[in-house]
Amino acid sequence: MHKQLPCPEMDEIGLTGVLCALSDPIRLAIVATLEKTGERGWGEFDFPVGKSTLSHHMKVLREAGVILHRKEGTRCWVSLRSDLDSLFPGLLQSVLILAAKDPSVRELMQTT
Repeated sequence: MHKQLPCPEMDEIGLTGVLCALSDPIRLAIVATLEKTGERGWGEFDFPVGKSTLSHHMKVLREAGVILHRKEGTRCWVSLRSDLDSLFPGLLQSVLILAAKDPSVRELMQTT
C-alpha cells in the first residue's frame, strides 16, 4: 500500500517558501541528488547529519512543495515534484547550477 505524506497543492506553493527551503546546503544537496538520481529511498541519503536532522530537512522541503514523500510498506521514498517547474519555470535548475559552485554544497553533493 502506498501512502503519500501531505504536501501543498500547487496553488498553495509560494516562491518565498520554496526559496527559503532551498536556502540550506543540506537541502540543496538533497534536491541536487534527487535531480540526478530520481526517486530515492529515504535511507539511501548519506549526509553528515543525524536522522532527526535529515528528517527535519525533508519535512521543510515537503512542506514548501519541493519534494514528494511516500511510504510503501516500511520504506519511505522521496522524489522531486514534477510539477514545480510549471509553477516556477527554470527556478530549480538555476538554483542547482549556482549551488554546484558553492564549495559547501558541492562537498555535500559528493557524499551521496
